[in-house]
Amino acid sequence: MNIVLKNSTETVEVADTVFACEFNEALVHQVLNLTIARGHTGTRAQKNRSAVRGGGKKPWRQKGTDRARAGTRSSPLWRSGGVIFPASPVKRRVKVNRKMFRGAMRCILSELIRQERLHVIAELPMASQKTKELQKALNELNLQDVLLIHHESSTNLERATKNLPQVQFAQPKQLNPNNLLTQDSILMSVSALKQIEEGLA
Repeated sequence: MNIVLKNSTETVEVADTVFACEFNEALVHQVLNLTIARGHTGTRAQKNRSAVRGGGKKPWRQKGTDRARAGTRSSPLWRSGGVIFPASPVKRRVKVNRKMFRGAMRCILSELIRQERLHVIAELPMASQKTKELQKALNELNLQDVLLIHHESSTNLERATKNLPQVQFAQPKQLNPNNLLTQDSILMSVSALKQIEEGLA
């Protein structure tokens, strides 16, 4: 199949096996959930009653004070005490099958082309690292919420996109179902397109 370049009459030929696949919703859903799970750091932690500092001495005697008995200040019933069922760090080892991942990526890219959300351009606007100039170039292309894909690392694009919350930058090796589906549009260079095609063929 042929893809027409953005704001041009030129076309680039790509493999039907990569960019013209039938959409498999179950496969995409499964790989997307696995990708999101792999991104969880699992570092959230709270203290239980034994991890809270202090609480070694009994606050007051057992009887004769007309108050409820208490054995430690680190009790979860007390202010600044421990948590009854605290969250603890969890390391999740989630494996994504390579064949499933490539199949899901082919499905997503093919669907993005059918929905006219994937755009290809000869060269990405990367002459300057100024955010204002990148925003102007994207306005001329009529793109706002967009993922820019370049075949190699670009300091200019990385710096220019830092102050644009709706614009992200990635290389082909950093692509996954999550960042492809998060943005409304995808804009990539021809070099990046060929690199993606070679990796998913």
